Amino acid sequence: MDEVARYNIERWRALNEADALFTRPALELDAAAARQRVDPAGRLGDLGGKPVLCLAGGGGQQSAAFALLGARVTVVDLSEAQLQRDREAAAHYGVQIDTVQGDMRDLSHFADATFDVVWQPYALNFVPDARPVFREVARVLRPGGIYHVQCANPFAFGLGTRDWNGDGYLLKHLYVDGAALTHEDEPWVYSRGERPGGPIAGPREYRHTLSTLLNGLVERGFVLLHVADDQDMPVDPDAEPGTWGHFTAVAPPWLAFWAAYRPDLLGT
Repeated sequence: MDEVARYNIERWRALNEADALFTRPALELDAAAARQRVDPAGRLGDLGGKPVLCLAGGGGQQSAAFALLGARVTVVDLSEAQLQRDREAAAHYGVQIDTVQGDMRDLSHFADATFDVVWQPYALNFVPDARPVFREVARVLRPGGIYHVQCANPFAFGLGTRDWNGDGYLLKHLYVDGAALTHEDEPWVYSRGERPGGPIAGPREYRHTLSTLLNGLVERGFVLLHVADDQDMPVDPDAEPGTWGHFTAVAPPWLAFWAAYRPDLLGT
């Protein structure tokens, strides 16, 4: 285990203790809400019986949605605390969710061509290099399988509400692949009130340039199906400057890629 993994394990332990937003299992889903959570455009079709990997996706949110849609769900996450949330969701809904503690950069626990879908929520920027992740995802996906991955918009990387200077959100970090940045969490991460306990170390993230993301996927045999300025929260162009609603209207913080694994087309 390297220092990157140790940092993330400790941070997510603290986030769980603080009941942060992404540690709360989704316990009020029905089939329609489950589809809206993981596949609002219906790109995945019927998931009944299909093996799905939620990669670096502990927390009992996406796994519960896929299980309610009939998929055979496995979750890989570094954090045992996050995996416990998936087990709580499984017990709540009376479904089967398999959990594996592990690193997104090493999926050697699984045989080649194991999954039909790999669904990765925001986690890619917690490791310095995206390419080992893409390599492992390509290996465990079946040809024709779908990879959904959410990540930071590399052009807005490092920006947040605190960067409002009266005129705009000031870019001040060099556009360098793999550059590390540790910053404070946005207030909405702890939206149920004050953080319990002591201070929590902010996320340590790494910039992945757009060329690294796109070329990394293509080099591993992925064909892009759709790219979105992925917004999990409402955008409010009339919001007060320096708030999250205003910031996301000016600088979309996230991207999401839908890709099909087609090594037959790309000769990989």
